[in-house]
Amino acid sequence: MGISGTYSSGKTITGMALSHYTGIPRTRAKTMREILPEAAPGKALEECTAAELLQMIVVRHVDRAVHESRLWDGFISDGSSLQEWIYGAVRVTVGINPNDSVHLSDLESVEKTPELAFFEEVMAQLGHAFKRHVKATFDAFVHLPNELPLAEDGHRPVNERFRSLSDEHLRATLTELGIPYHVVGGTLPERLRRITEIFDLPVARDVDSAIALAEAEYAAMDVRVETERATASV
Repeated sequence: MGISGTYSSGKTITGMALSHYTGIPRTRAKTMREILPEAAPGKALEECTAAELLQMIVVRHVDRAVHESRLWDGFISDGSSLQEWIYGAVRVTVGINPNDSVHLSDLESVEKTPELAFFEEVMAQLGHAFKRHVKATFDAFVHLPNELPLAEDGHRPVNERFRSLSDEHLRATLTELGIPYHVVGGTLPERLRRITEIFDLPVARDVDSAIALAEAEYAAMDVRVETERATASV
C-alpha cells in the first residue's frame, strides 16, 4: 500500500503511524532530504540544476525499488516512485525552481528553454518506467488530500500551484494505471481509523501509542537544510 499525496500532505507521518498501528512494515527508502547532501553537497533543493534533480529522482526510485523488493509479504510506503516522477514532470510547467514562477497565472508556463525541453523528454521516458514499476508493485493507495499548510522547513521549494498540479497529476496517474485508491483526510487519528476500516487491516496497538511512536520516529529524522548541516560540520 502506498500513501500518496502532494508536498506537505502528511504522507511520512501517516505512513509511520499506520505501520505502528497495524504492525505492517514500512519501507525505509531514503528521503530527498537524505539524498540531497550526497547528490548536491552544500546545496538547498531550490539551488539544484535539472541534472542534479534527475540524479536524485533516479536514486530515490532505485532505493524505493530495492526496499520494496525485500517486503513482498506486504508493506506500507511513504509515497511511491510516481511522486518523484510527477514532482519532476510538473517542473516543466513551473520551472526547475517553482518559486521563480509564482508570478505566473494558472494558465501560464515558464519559457521552454532547450535545457527544459530536454528535461521534459527525459522525465517523460522515466515516467514510462516508473509507472510500469508501480503498476507491478502496488495493490492500492491511500491518497491524502491537499488540505494541510505547506511546511516551512526549507526542503520544499514549492508553492500552492505546484502542490495543486502535483495532486491532480497523482490522482490522474493512479486512475490511468487502474490502481484502486481512496481519498482519506482529517486528523491523524481519523486517517488511521479510516484506512484500517477501508482495507480491513489488523490493529497492533491503540491509536495514541501508534502516533506517539511515529512522532518520536519523525523527530529523529535529520531535517536540517544544507546550510545548517554545513555549519554544524565546521
